[in-house]
Amino acid sequence: MLTEGRKAEVTELCRKLIESRSYSGEEKGTAEILKEFMKEQGFDDYLTDPYGNVIGRISGKKAGPRILFDGHMDTVPVENPDSWTHDPFHPVIENGKLYGRGASDMKGAIAAFMTAAAFFARDYGRDFSGEIYVAGVVHEECFEGVAARSISEIVKPDYVIIGEASGLNVKTGQRGRAEIVLETFGKAAHSANPQKGVNAVYTMCQLIPEIQKLVPPEHPSLGRGILELTDIKSSPYPGASVVPEYCRATFDRRLLVGETKESVLRPIQEVLDRVCAKNPEYRARVSLAEGSEKCYTGKEISAQRFFPGWYYSPEEEYIRRIVKELQASGYEPELTQYSFCTNGSHYAGEKGIPTIGLGPSRENLAHTVDEYVELEQLTGAAECYYGVMKALLGTE
Repeated sequence: MLTEGRKAEVTELCRKLIESRSYSGEEKGTAEILKEFMKEQGFDDYLTDPYGNVIGRISGKKAGPRILFDGHMDTVPVENPDSWTHDPFHPVIENGKLYGRGASDMKGAIAAFMTAAAFFARDYGRDFSGEIYVAGVVHEECFEGVAARSISEIVKPDYVIIGEASGLNVKTGQRGRAEIVLETFGKAAHSANPQKGVNAVYTMCQLIPEIQKLVPPEHPSLGRGILELTDIKSSPYPGASVVPEYCRATFDRRLLVGETKESVLRPIQEVLDRVCAKNPEYRARVSLAEGSEKCYTGKEISAQRFFPGWYYSPEEEYIRRIVKELQASGYEPELTQYSFCTNGSHYAGEKGIPTIGLGPSRENLAHTVDEYVELEQLTGAAECYYGVMKALLGTE
């Protein structure tokens, strides 16, 4: 168990991180706080990569695995500060809860694993086998796993712990996600003479019911894949007296293990081919959405919006070791899966690195008004991360 003094250290670091507003692309202040903490705590090394990710290292005296603790520094914006009970960037503790933007998603986890790494190194005099890496990651709210690609290239971890909220339960997988763009192309005309044009919206209306008939695959633990229409817009818009020549629809596709860009787009392309073959005026295209954002370092980060799913069996040896150690520390974690997408899409989904999720707070507190983390969960996460280090780093 953490001493009261150590609990205060965890809480204080979390408070400092919340005070530093860090919307995506604005994480510099938070990164500086983490670097200052690592300097004060005597980390062996810390650096900032071109995207602005902050990576720290503590090495044991003996060779062993590299463990990476991953947490994103960016938060979603506060849309209406007046709707909050307290200022979202001036954290307040009430009734055992620390309030503020990012408290749950996920500055609490970052504070917990940063302090846990320092406590662990101090307690064992670095007499352990392996290396502890901690990472504050940028732009996760925009691109799950994209900035993490740089981190895994630098660290080359053997195990990854994603600090997203799990209620201190162990997450062994997640569905991924893809944003699929469906476009239809017509011919503009005056709406008083529609026969001279080709209405791109009508083409879209022919395609959507056929796409709805597609049945995504199912996984015994992750559940069903999802294909859901999320927006649709024609052009020109508004289309006063004009037959629309273009229409774009976006689908949210929740991915399961083993699905690829090709396997996800193929059945939709087959629908397009079949429907358009019946009417030579119909033209359509399906693709993955692409995005680009500027990092606080000035570097552009861009990617197709395809973030794979992943899953590891609870019977994996490394997971069993972690769970055993957590139980020895007085915790009884359930083994479940995340309902949302995380940086695990890269580490586990793209790279196949053994990964778990483990973090403080409830999943449904992310992005909410009056976001908070319970202090018991926050300090409990530090204890759990300490237990993960004991389980994987050969302290005996």
